Amino acid sequence: MLYFTRLKTTLIVLFCAIGVLLTLPNLVKRPVPGIPWPQIHLGLDLRGGSYLLMQIDMNAVVKEQLANLTDEVRHTLLQADIGYTDLGGDVAAQRVQFNLVKPADAAKVRQLLAKLVSPVAAAGGVPDLDVKVTDAGATTLTLSRPALIAKQTQAIAQSITIIGRRIDGSGVVDPQIARQGADQIVIQLPGVSDPNQIKALLGKTAHMTFHMVAEDVNPETKVPPPGVEILPMSDGSGRKLAIRSRVAVDGADLTNAQAGQDPQSGQWVVNFTFNSVGARKFANITTHNVGKLFAIELDHKIIEAPVIRTPIVGGRGQISGSFTAKSASDLALLLRAGALPAPLKVVEQQSVGPELGADAIRAGVISLAVGFLLVITFMASFYGLFGWFANLALVVNLLLLIAVLSLMGATLTLPGMAGILLTLGMAVDSNVLINERVREEVKLGRKPLAALEAGYKRAYSTIIDSNVTTLLAHIMLFIFGSPPVRGFAVTICVGIITTLFTSTVLVRLITARWYVARRPAALPVL
Repeated sequence: MLYFTRLKTTLIVLFCAIGVLLTLPNLVKRPVPGIPWPQIHLGLDLRGGSYLLMQIDMNAVVKEQLANLTDEVRHTLLQADIGYTDLGGDVAAQRVQFNLVKPADAAKVRQLLAKLVSPVAAAGGVPDLDVKVTDAGATTLTLSRPALIAKQTQAIAQSITIIGRRIDGSGVVDPQIARQGADQIVIQLPGVSDPNQIKALLGKTAHMTFHMVAEDVNPETKVPPPGVEILPMSDGSGRKLAIRSRVAVDGADLTNAQAGQDPQSGQWVVNFTFNSVGARKFANITTHNVGKLFAIELDHKIIEAPVIRTPIVGGRGQISGSFTAKSASDLALLLRAGALPAPLKVVEQQSVGPELGADAIRAGVISLAVGFLLVITFMASFYGLFGWFANLALVVNLLLLIAVLSLMGATLTLPGMAGILLTLGMAVDSNVLINERVREEVKLGRKPLAALEAGYKRAYSTIIDSNVTTLLAHIMLFIFGSPPVRGFAVTICVGIITTLFTSTVLVRLITARWYVARRPAALPVL
């Protein structure tokens, strides 16, 4: 247990030295821009920043589902040459309904609509639609409860992903984004004292679609014909445009969007690129509609409606308008990040000032320092020289813990600082066990070397068992806990691993080197 080869000794010392070096970026500014400089980031409660609680509009999700379902039903009935009246969606009842012109078509309609029903994989294959066709021809397609729950879960997960992309693109460092409840999302933005720009980015759905313009429909008509929508222009002119409801190309097929300047006019534009599916659809629609107006819709407003001069087959396009450099960059960022499945509204907003964060850091540092000194005093008083060996390992343990958290790019919060303090307190438990075992062996009359060997050997299994069970418990906290609890759990988990190294390897190495150098007749543990 106390034998170390030269190679093993060198590796242990090298590992500790690397840990010390990795803590330096937290104390020294980056000397040269661009070089890797891993640091621990301060959380909202330490650095100050903004807290947003946003709620997803599930009615908008249901409305979009019903609109798509209505379009599918209309297309299915037209293809089968079946007459119908009063086709439309009812958001409150969460269904699409219509009446058949000929009730005799009821059996045929049941068969056609059954093809629109799909199983909900997340709910064990339950159908997503409940289709009812009466003998009189009254037909309803109701969204099933499991389908709505699955869609809500998907919408929340998709929103969290897209919010993360948008915030990362805005330059905010290490935001915290998590689901809360059934339809809410918590967003913490460290270092952001004015979240208005972030709210503007998150408040836009950014769902861009391409539609053919219904040039034969008067935009001023109050009731457009089926399959046609009348939307305002986004330039604030008050003009409206009638477009076909059917989406010709979806913005979800975009792979990239960048702000730039048109080389001819010098105006700011947004250049976009489609994936293979979008490029094929874009080429097909522009090839068959040369000379017609092609509208670009973003969040229920028309950005522009240019005339298709020639087929566009390269999968690339350009959006022009009254853009400034900032508005073009913001739109490009929104399109790159993707569209939110539904609008988000701010339910709660809080700001934490830097002064409060500084007070929290000061209190945390004081508590760490006091706790550290108390642990060192205890070990030195009760175990003498072996206590000082444990204290040296405790310092290295703290440096290794900071080094690992820096490599992870972890965010340090008040619960995380509490985790560090608890780690320091638990770190010496292993050395207490070892020293007590060594004392017992000495009292039994064993020689110094035999007492050290037996003490380490007998304490080793107990140390491993206690730390592994604690590690498993905190892994569960990380998996199922809220973000503050996760920060605490991460700190403890990393601390347990570094503690196992310093208490069972580093202290043993120091003790072995001391014994080889001194060859004491008695051990200083009594």
